[in-house]
Amino acid sequence: NCFAQIIEGKNILVSMDMRESSKPLLDALVKGILEVGKDVTDIGLASTPMMNFAVGRFDYDAGVQVTASHNPKEYNGFKTVGKETIPIGFETGLNLVEEKVKKNKIRESENKGHREEKDVLSEYTEYVLTFKGEIKPMKVIIDASNGMAGYTLPSILEELPGEFQKLFFDLDGTFPNHESNPLVEKNLNRLRKTVLEERADLGVIFDGDADRSVYVDEKGDIVRPDLITGIIASEVLNGKEGEKILLDVRTSWAVKEAIEELGCIPLSVKVGHAYARRKLREVNAILGGELAGHYYFRDNFYCDSGVIAFFYVLRTLSRENKKMSEIVEPLLKYPGTGEINFKTEKKDEIIDTMKGIYSDGEISLLDGLTVEYDDWWFNLRKSNTEPYLRLNIEAKDNDKFEIKKNEVIDRIKSML
Repeated sequence: NCFAQIIEGKNILVSMDMRESSKPLLDALVKGILEVGKDVTDIGLASTPMMNFAVGRFDYDAGVQVTASHNPKEYNGFKTVGKETIPIGFETGLNLVEEKVKKNKIRESENKGHREEKDVLSEYTEYVLTFKGEIKPMKVIIDASNGMAGYTLPSILEELPGEFQKLFFDLDGTFPNHESNPLVEKNLNRLRKTVLEERADLGVIFDGDADRSVYVDEKGDIVRPDLITGIIASEVLNGKEGEKILLDVRTSWAVKEAIEELGCIPLSVKVGHAYARRKLREVNAILGGELAGHYYFRDNFYCDSGVIAFFYVLRTLSRENKKMSEIVEPLLKYPGTGEINFKTEKKDEIIDTMKGIYSDGEISLLDGLTVEYDDWWFNLRKSNTEPYLRLNIEAKDNDKFEIKKNEVIDRIKSML
């Protein structure tokens, strides 16, 4: 009810994932919207990219996907967008909803809204296939994590050349096989094993609401998501110059250099999908990539999509005619730590102290603290949701890497 009050127009689209609590939440959401006198189009089961597509393509005033994305089964929530799929985050509207809820400002209109149901799966499938490009037949193992990729992918895969082996495509909100977070390594065990057993060219895993995808090469090794940004960029930017690409502050220097070699402009962006999507639109970037496995496309209503990213990876493999590990290798030239977490309540204090210690480097405060030197860099940022500091370090050679890694970690540990 309070959400509908902050939306200027009258037409709101709703959808849900396959979690057990999603249907009751969707029904309550719809009831609240109708009370305010706004109309609801319910597209039923959908991935988050499918909801974004429907809002963008059919020009709705807002969209709400009932989902907890990659979180454990007992969680649930809402992903909210406004007109033109612009994300509605805390600072851009949800703060107003919170105020209204606290003050119990429920509004009931005399003219109730109308609810209609609409099936957009076939239109969505047709739309996604416009990104297919030139794909050669190959063998791919796909893990849908018992999530929404299991609903949206089958009709898409029918139109692609090659052999696709499906893992966990049954919709099951209890996630009986593994949790739907592809960033947790153990959740990829079955995929990695199957890629090796089947001698596949590639493995891909989607999260619960299918807006993220993570990749495994033919050797069963997980490919870092920032390197995937570089691989997707090589295809998206093919024949283009002067385009902007948004990169998570933790992205390897190797990816930035690869983008510059293509004659394009890498720009850093704060971690978090609401920031990335707004920034993409603001600077009109063609592509954005995050270490969480989100890839954003200007031509996809400035939204992220696990399956469109998957197409671009397949297109790169097809064009290069190389193995996945061979395509990744040039991007692995600098040693890095990946993300190291420190549990602490003194997050701000530690960041401030580190800023003082490394004040002779080039400092950026875009997202936490990033310090760059000629031959190494680090980023230290606060978790948005937990009492953690997250550290990433990269250097141009192994000796420098070992020295700086130990130095920075020791300094942080001494302050915990």
